Amino acid sequence: MIPTATLERLLDRFNAVEAELSSGTLGNAFVKLSKEHAELAPVVEAARAYRETEKQLADTEALLADPEMRAMAEEERAELKERLATQEHDLKIKLLPKDAADASSAIVEIRAGTGGDEAALFAADLLEMYQRYCQLQGWKTEVMDRTDSDLGGIKDAVLDVSGAGVYAKLKFESGVHRVQRVPVTEASGRIHTSAATVAVLPEAEDVDVQINEKDLRIDVFRAQGAGGQHVNKTESAVRITHLPTGIAVAQQTEKSQHKNKAQAMKLLKAKLFEIERERVDSARAGARKSMVGSGDRSERIRTYNFPQGRVTDHRINLTLYKLDRIITGDDLGEIVDALVTADQAERLAELEQGN
Repeated sequence: MIPTATLERLLDRFNAVEAELSSGTLGNAFVKLSKEHAELAPVVEAARAYRETEKQLADTEALLADPEMRAMAEEERAELKERLATQEHDLKIKLLPKDAADASSAIVEIRAGTGGDEAALFAADLLEMYQRYCQLQGWKTEVMDRTDSDLGGIKDAVLDVSGAGVYAKLKFESGVHRVQRVPVTEASGRIHTSAATVAVLPEAEDVDVQINEKDLRIDVFRAQGAGGQHVNKTESAVRITHLPTGIAVAQQTEKSQHKNKAQAMKLLKAKLFEIERERVDSARAGARKSMVGSGDRSERIRTYNFPQGRVTDHRINLTLYKLDRIITGDDLGEIVDALVTADQAERLAELEQGN
C-alpha cells in the first residue's frame, strides 16, 4: 500500500502551489509554479481516486458483518480490490521521481554516420520518421537546420519539436541507429550496414539557462547552398560561439538574420542545458544505469533490417516485424511506448527493493 503520509505530502504541496499561483506571483516564479502545477495535477487526480476507492473498500468490508448484506458486499469487495490494485500500480508509476526536463519540448539532432551516401539516405529516413511520429502525437515540428547530401540524403539536420511532454517520449531515441539494406548505389545487390546518430536535447527555458551576453561571439555570414537570391546577396546566416565552453552553433535556413539568431540561441541554450544536466547527474552518488540506456549518442540502440523487414531495439530486446510502418513513423510509437514502460518498470522495481 502507498503510505498515507506520502499522499498527504503530495496533496499539501499541490494546495500550496495553487495558493501561490492565485496570490499574484509573477515572472520566473510564476513560470516555475505553473510547470509544477501541470506536473502535479494528474498525480493528484490519481491519488484522490485511489483514496476514494480505499474508502469505498473500507465501507464495503464493514458490511460483511451483516448477514443480509454479506453476499453483495463480498462481490463488491472483490471488484474494489481489483480496482485498487490497478490504481495503486498506476499511482506508483506517477509518483516515481521524474526527470525535470520530461515536460519540455525537445531538439532532435540527426547526423549521418558510417556508410557514405547510404548513411545520409538513412539519416533522411530518420528525419521523416520523426516528423511523421510527431505529427501523429499532435506536436509541432520545424527543421531548424539541414545539410543535404547527394542522392537526396542529409549529412545532418536539427529538428525542433514543440509540445507537452515531448522530451519524456523522445529522450530514449538518443544513440546510434543502424540500418542493413541494399544501397541504391549497389549494383550487385549486396547488403550494407550503415549508421546515423541521434541526439535528443530538452529545450531549455529562460529560467533554466542564464547566458551572459559578454560570453558570446556572434558572427554573420552569407548562407551556403540552395535558398534563392538572398543566399548570394545577404549576410543572413548567424554563428554564435559560447566562449567559456567553446560551443558554436550556426543557423542559415531563414532569410532573416534575426530569425536565424533566435534559432541559434535556442539551440545553444539546449546544448548548455544538457551540459549542466550531465554535470549534475554525474555528481549524484550511485547514479543508476538504466536498461534503456544513458542517452549517450555513441551507444548502439537499434537496428533496422530491411531484407527481413524487422526492427530490433537492443536495450529491451524488442523485435517487431513491421519495419515498413516503423520507418514511416506510423508505428514508431510501439517502440517509444515500450521503452518508456521498461524504464518505469525498472525504476519501480528499484524503488520497491529499496523499501
